[in-house]
Amino acid sequence: ELPPSEFMQVADSTWLVLSVVSNGREPPGCQATGVTKIARSVIAPLAEHHVSVLMLSTYQTDFILVRERDLPVVIDTLAGEFDIYKEESGECVPVTCDDMSNSFLKPKPPASPTLHPVQSPQTRFCVLTVAPDTLPAIATMLIDVLFYSHSPPWDAATSSQDLDSITFFSFSLIEGYISIVMDAETQKRFPSDLLLTSSTGELWRMVRIGGQPLGFDECGIVAQIAEPLAAADISAYYISTFNFDHALVPEEGIGEVIQLLQQRQESGR
Repeated sequence: ELPPSEFMQVADSTWLVLSVVSNGREPPGCQATGVTKIARSVIAPLAEHHVSVLMLSTYQTDFILVRERDLPVVIDTLAGEFDIYKEESGECVPVTCDDMSNSFLKPKPPASPTLHPVQSPQTRFCVLTVAPDTLPAIATMLIDVLFYSHSPPWDAATSSQDLDSITFFSFSLIEGYISIVMDAETQKRFPSDLLLTSSTGELWRMVRIGGQPLGFDECGIVAQIAEPLAAADISAYYISTFNFDHALVPEEGIGEVIQLLQQRQESGR
């Protein structure tokens, strides 16, 4: 419904959403949540089969977006580990490899993926949700933050590893569930009694992936972050955007995260 505009860029591909539902058979002691929880079973296999993904973590769950044209490869890759269903007229219908194959050609194994630089600004973030019936009470503030609290112009000089802060605000509304990521200073502008967070009220630090816009064709970007964090059992909240990818990790673990990612960078050279 959006009118064409010279100011709006639209990616060529159409994307489909995968939602991973646990069957309750996770190994004892597995504490990691977010993208690291599905790193070994979903993210890594798709990267190995040269499938590009976008990742969207929300307060309630995590979603993986894959290009529609890659769906046969996705089904073939994941069918051995998962029961796969598609939604038809509101009903979940089982999907098999035979349903999707249509004699597709499996892609050739990709070359070693590019290890993109990562930045860790000092900004502290909150991951929140809002009850839908209270959304009107903060609507004016949301509009102000989304459209009128402009970030400073992007400057190549700010993309260095010494980036001190980053302007980031994410709002998602999925099947009636609201999820918000905002920095701790912006949170102070909202009524505290309407924003819901975990009982511990933890703060998060961000790792931004990419020194320049990443595009949509490359595979393995999410895996670059998810795999080493999963191996260390570190939770991560991951958001892919039009230009960059962002991983949020618990504030107290940011030092270990940066060390792990730097080690991976060095070993990949």
